[in-house]
Amino acid sequence: MHATAVVLSGPKKLSLDQLELVAPGDDDIVVDVSYSGISTGTEKLFWDGRMPPFPGMGYPLVPGYEATGEVVDAGRATNLAPGDRVFVPGANCYDDARGLFGGATKRLVTAASRAVKIDADLRAEGALLALAATARHSMAGLDKAMPELIVGHGVLGRLLARLAIAAGAPAPVVWEVDPERRVGAEGYEVVDPDADERRDYKVIYDASGAPDILNLLMGRIAKGGEIVLAGFFPGDISFGFVPAFMKEARVRVAAEWTPDDLVATRQLVDAGALSLSGLITHTETAANATTAYPKAFDDPACLKMILDWSDVQ
Repeated sequence: MHATAVVLSGPKKLSLDQLELVAPGDDDIVVDVSYSGISTGTEKLFWDGRMPPFPGMGYPLVPGYEATGEVVDAGRATNLAPGDRVFVPGANCYDDARGLFGGATKRLVTAASRAVKIDADLRAEGALLALAATARHSMAGLDKAMPELIVGHGVLGRLLARLAIAAGAPAPVVWEVDPERRVGAEGYEVVDPDADERRDYKVIYDASGAPDILNLLMGRIAKGGEIVLAGFFPGDISFGFVPAFMKEARVRVAAEWTPDDLVATRQLVDAGALSLSGLITHTETAANATTAYPKAFDDPACLKMILDWSDVQ
């Protein structure tokens, strides 16, 4: 088999190419992708050439870890069947390109255990499940507290706020420096950081990934307060020791979601407790991927770019 896929051959070198796919086994499914998302966090770092080393990293690679589509073939050892709609967090199924992410493709092969069956009515919004699961992972667990302040009103920040409200927690305050991104709040307040004088937040979640954010937030937490780094940082981060010492600050790093997070998030969406609406601002046919990627990364008005693969063979 082969598939048309987005290929990054180097920083800012992107094309649509035909790639050979590995043969599926008894535990695998073949998925025709309908929609895939472009991540403005980790994928942007690949685009810029700033991604820290990870196992399996290198060029050429197929980006994308937010894909939704239809099962067209299923191995006999799987619990899925042709016609099922699924979310897939990428795939490593290419003979001549790396699949560290691997979801920006018309067709992919993956272990059925990595896919999650979803409601067909989700359509493009189904591609947001990975980001929603990432938000859920950062706050789920008995040892974790809900955010009182969220920094950044991008898609991750909005999902964090929605999940906190869905959990029954008081509505958090959200900081956003871009006036255009302060719109779209659902049940919480979005403010300019300079307009917020509060300095006793017990729990702050950062979804901005700004490299100098810790020093700013140290001055905003209560004594013994916690700062949760929910975004992704391309390099080292640092903070002044004395302010952190005076506050007895705690810093927690939230990693990527687990399969349990993905299942729990899908259940919240199915139950109507978590909405994924209003988060996709731009959609492009996958044939225009070479223009869609720069727009996703460079246009401040673009919260989330989705590639539509329906017209790609």
